[in-house]
Amino acid sequence: MEIIISNSSAKPIYEQICLQIKSQIMDGVLAPGEVLPSMRALARDLHISVITVQRAYEDLAREGFIETVSGKGSFVAAQDREVIQKEQLRMAEELIRKAAEIGRSHGISYRQMSDILRTYYEEDPCQK
Repeated sequence: MEIIISNSSAKPIYEQICLQIKSQIMDGVLAPGEVLPSMRALARDLHISVITVQRAYEDLAREGFIETVSGKGSFVAAQDREVIQKEQLRMAEELIRKAAEIGRSHGISYRQMSDILRTYYEEDPCQK
């Protein structure tokens, strides 16, 4: 499992860990039942506090992405299609929010932004 931390990111380190693990789970890089590194091992590898990793793992468990078994470790949870779709929708909403902020701050009309979204949404990935 590869995780890259950026100290210059606006996102807290625990959130960077969460997002990257979620992404690897949703992309199938991490399979259901797969063992995650222990909190201490991941903290050591990333040169960060165990408390930071603990926060990330707790958030992932609360959201249903991982399961932690006392004395055994943390594992990728079996993924419910609805959970994955909900997370993907959340990620899309965040990106659209950022695009809307850029559009508003640079005088791009709602109509132009809507046309851009429609173009990309309807684009056939096989035609690239």
